[in-house]
Amino acid sequence: MHKLHLLPIALIAAVVSLTGCSKSSEPAPQASAEAEPLRLVVPAGQYKNDPYHSSLNFSVTHIGLSNYVMRFTDFEVSADIQPDNLAASSLRVEIDPSSIATDYDGDYVATHKQSPYKSWEEDLSQSPKFLNVQEHPQITYQSTSITPTGDGKLKIDGKLTLLGQTHPVTLTAELVGQVAQHPFFGFGALGFSVSGTFERSKFGMTHLTNPPLISDTVTVLFEGELHQVVEKPAS
Repeated sequence: MHKLHLLPIALIAAVVSLTGCSKSSEPAPQASAEAEPLRLVVPAGQYKNDPYHSSLNFSVTHIGLSNYVMRFTDFEVSADIQPDNLAASSLRVEIDPSSIATDYDGDYVATHKQSPYKSWEEDLSQSPKFLNVQEHPQITYQSTSITPTGDGKLKIDGKLTLLGQTHPVTLTAELVGQVAQHPFFGFGALGFSVSGTFERSKFGMTHLTNPPLISDTVTVLFEGELHQVVEKPAS
């Protein structure tokens, strides 16, 4: 009887011992790998956006209910890319503000009887309350520094010129893909997703901000490819 009473205790001790061994044999959790800095494989040189695979959108909050998205259809992105020294790279964007597109197919004239314009595009591009293209026919952005952030992205500091005023705006660029040789054309090509925000009131555009029917903050998003500029051989 004495030996039978000791048997359950021995079994429990064995189970506890095995459980402890099982836990100790598990590998220690590894720290998550840090994101690698951005590395480019494209050739150094001048690049421009492919207009057929690029979009430049911007949005504002509409009466606090939705993000109203618009776009420009005529713009050019020029970049000097130095893969071995990204901080030595530069970027310039030129936009024709008259190329604004809203995809608004409502009856603008009927709902804006006091307006001298025939469409939302005309109103937004020509009105002095908005982009005022007669006085300011171009919007530009010129980078002042490009800094790898260590998480595979780039921080782009630059100056935005809008409505005749220039103020700093910071963008974030994330690489989508790259090839040293384009599969169809052979030159270097890469694609970026670039985003950022700015306050339009800093540039003098305050219409509909008080009360805030349209947000002061404008969100910008570029999606597209940049292609290496290759000089054609003389004929």
